[in-house]
Amino acid sequence: MAIIVNLDVMLARRKMSSGELASRVGITQANLSILKTGKAKAVRFSTLDAICRELRCQPGDILEYSDGTQED
Repeated sequence: MAIIVNLDVMLARRKMSSGELASRVGITQANLSILKTGKAKAVRFSTLDAICRELRCQPGDILEYSDGTQED
């Protein structure tokens, strides 16, 4: 997949557990885990908005695009 989810990085930076974030955002821990591992097929903007609000970050801090090529 060309979209990389860096949610675990932001959670570590904010010293917040997945369970705490799920509770604050209002989603299940299972759904947050699916998003965190990059297995989600879609994410609602309202969910992304809530995650960014709670982690005090921008969507680009969580989501990254990679075309698969590596720079030297």
